[in-house]
Amino acid sequence: MKTSLIAPSILAADFANLQRDIEMVNNSDADWFHIDIMDGVFVPNISFGMPVLKAITKHAIKTIDVHLMIVDPDRYIQTFADLGSNILTVHYEACTHLHKTVQAIKDAGMKAGVALNPHTPIAVLEDMIIDLDLVCLMSVNPGFGGQSFIENTYKKVQQLKNLIDFSKSSCLIEIDGGVTDKNANALIEVGANILVAGSYVFSAKNPTETIADLKKMIN
Repeated sequence: MKTSLIAPSILAADFANLQRDIEMVNNSDADWFHIDIMDGVFVPNISFGMPVLKAITKHAIKTIDVHLMIVDPDRYIQTFADLGSNILTVHYEACTHLHKTVQAIKDAGMKAGVALNPHTPIAVLEDMIIDLDLVCLMSVNPGFGGQSFIENTYKKVQQLKNLIDFSKSSCLIEIDGGVTDKNANALIEVGANILVAGSYVFSAKNPTETIADLKKMIN
């Protein structure tokens, strides 16, 4: 995987014009599709499930980065693999046996990611970092789009980068929540590799141009 990537969050797309927005991302400078699956239990919101993901993967031609904000994600690992997910990220806070879950994701042929909520310290991943392809740092509280960026995220990125370097892991760092042109460059400078941008992209007058501008800024 190359570094400094943009992953538009489909949660912020226009669901009434989903194919149009998928094609926009396909034709833009974006690198991945970031797709949030929420169950209304782990987070206080429900996004979309398997049928919508199936419709997205039918049209998407870029990497499918699925972020599960659900309880008991183990039940659905093979399902998400079958639906075309390339990367599957589970929450540390939702997994009782995280190592087992990560291995199951890899066994299903996907890259494995772990997400950390804003209050969860980096240290919990010390024994797992070598096994991970990606760590997603939540820079807002999970569950809703359009929230303000949590400034402590910069410190967490630096701590995570130090852990990755010390462990000689090839894990990438993804930032999810409140990413805009105001913080994108600073996040890359402290060690982030992938920026998830939702409202900032899809609320723009010209989303394609906004994605292009972000890409230029971080590369």
